[in-house]
Amino acid sequence: MRIIAGRWRGRVIDAPPGRATRPTSDRVREAWMSAAESLLRDARVLDLFAGSGALGLEALSRGARSVTFVERAGPAVRTLKANIERLGATPQATVVRADAMAFVRRLTPGQFDVVFADPPYGEGLAAALAREFQERPFADWLWIEHNAREPMPQGEGIRSRRYGDTMVTAIPAGA
Repeated sequence: MRIIAGRWRGRVIDAPPGRATRPTSDRVREAWMSAAESLLRDARVLDLFAGSGALGLEALSRGARSVTFVERAGPAVRTLKANIERLGATPQATVVRADAMAFVRRLTPGQFDVVFADPPYGEGLAAALAREFQERPFADWLWIEHNAREPMPQGEGIRSRRYGDTMVTAIPAGA
């Protein structure tokens, strides 16, 4: 995998070993980050279900102030830390080994500017995270990658884009 744009454009990062982590495709990541780019300058970003850290590292590359990466799988955490170190992003990155849903339940409203989440498909985590965010918005924006068949909230200000079987839904605070 490569960083698509920004100061680390073209730099290679590793994916976690094995099949437990499903990396976001370059095509989806490129479209997603282009859509969110105006929100990233000097932003406090949270990358949930971080895996390799591709989303958060892309945000840092495009000007985010800091990223907190949350991942529970040991092999993914090791790969994530190596990717952060390889890019020299350690001063701007915090890695938390935790369950993402438990982590967000401890957040305070407005603690982050932008949240990116790529939960495992087929477990209902994308919809559960969206409900948690709508009840207690811990950021200005929540962006979730999910299976296109998974029902997500609809309403004013909520945007979804489809990429084959994948969708990215953006939910503003207060939606």
